[in-house]
Amino acid sequence: MAELSNAVDIANAVRNGSVSAVAVLDQYLARIDSRESSIHAFNLVTREQARSMAAKVDADVKAGRDPGPLAGVPIALKDNMCTRGVPTTCSSRILEGWKPPYDATVVTRLAEAGAVFVGKTNLDEFAMGSSTENSAFGVTYNPHDTSRVSGGSSGGSAAAVAAGFAAASLGSDTGGSIRQPAALCGVVGVKPTYGTVSRYGLVAFASSLDQIGPFTVDVRDAAVLLEAMSGHDPLDSTSIPQPALSLQGSLDRDVKGLRIGRITDLPGGSDPEVEARLAESFEALAAAGATIVDVELPSMKYGLTAYYLIAPAEASSNLARYDGVRYGLRVDAADTNAMYMATRAAGFGDEVKRRIMLGTYALSAGYYDAYYGKALKVRRLISDDFARAYQKADVLLTPTSPIVAFPVGAKVDDPLSMYLCDVFTIPTNLAGHPAMSVPFGTGAHGLPVGVQVLAPTLGESVMFQVAAHLERVAPGGAK
Repeated sequence: MAELSNAVDIANAVRNGSVSAVAVLDQYLARIDSRESSIHAFNLVTREQARSMAAKVDADVKAGRDPGPLAGVPIALKDNMCTRGVPTTCSSRILEGWKPPYDATVVTRLAEAGAVFVGKTNLDEFAMGSSTENSAFGVTYNPHDTSRVSGGSSGGSAAAVAAGFAAASLGSDTGGSIRQPAALCGVVGVKPTYGTVSRYGLVAFASSLDQIGPFTVDVRDAAVLLEAMSGHDPLDSTSIPQPALSLQGSLDRDVKGLRIGRITDLPGGSDPEVEARLAESFEALAAAGATIVDVELPSMKYGLTAYYLIAPAEASSNLARYDGVRYGLRVDAADTNAMYMATRAAGFGDEVKRRIMLGTYALSAGYYDAYYGKALKVRRLISDDFARAYQKADVLLTPTSPIVAFPVGAKVDDPLSMYLCDVFTIPTNLAGHPAMSVPFGTGAHGLPVGVQVLAPTLGESVMFQVAAHLERVAPGGAK
């Protein structure tokens, strides 16, 4: 059987009967067996569940039933998405072994579309990090160079696709946690408009920022997954009341006449090779007939500061539920308060504790207005700046990450340096807009570089139109 690497081809082959879902799964499990020990993309490989799902897809095909647009596609799930009866740990000791009694909406929708779930992927604990070094269960390494990080917090999901362990995967993006690891691992990663994909069943980090999205081998696969995942969900109070996104029709449109925004006051500090790839992306779009327009986002430089007040504040509230009483880890102690403290001290890692303390301080009496209140005002300024920019441009381009994948351990003792990895991705989360990372050549040490395409609210169609063109003209990897 010829190896199929992307989701659309796998689904088409399974649906027309030219290959079985079980045979496809066997290929992916063999890859996992051969290389997972050196990558550590997974917290759990769900072999038996995957075989059962693949067998059901094959039975549907044999009976003449259409299994769906993702028929037989092996997909990995970030381990902060609830899966009924399957451990969901958020890579934290405090939830080790916890088995949710229900599935996240995205899990249900992808299963209904015929997907086969191969496992739960590693992440920075509770999605707090940019390198997947903050997991309680060990580091996830970059498949391109295992001495380097995979990015974060969805590093396991990005590495699983880059290593060929899954044809696609799901991640969550609070400040860049899909796009940044996608760039570092050389795959496509999408953060859709806030509210277009249900967050029901996603273990919360920062509820006003979190959004689920796909990692894929190419842009078309990402469009197919988003179409299957999106659409209104009454179980999520922040879900936008609209039908599922329709994206595939925009992929083959040319970019002639589109206005591509170049941010003139973009924060500096990027690798020279990263800046060169961004310049080449503008040149490629201009050569295809797009118009490059200069825009300003003066408040963008404050995005990092605002984010690291708002996100920890929401985290300090969301993580208060982990108290040793209702689920997860419990460390016995003399009284209830002592049990709370002992459980949280043993269950949470250093980065999670750091952010809880930051958030609790920012929300405390006497400091709320000075810190959290001002951060909310900056968030509004960023949204207003984006609105003005999108009056001039249809999409904006930036680097996804200012640097390529860095060595394991290089930034763990310097949190600020780590946080700066998300300087280009965070503003989109604060505004609630869609953005995606597309592989666009390589940088230092021959490692992948991602270009980020940003669009206004519900601008996924034009975002994918531009991303598909960039993919076709990408240096050394034209499709």
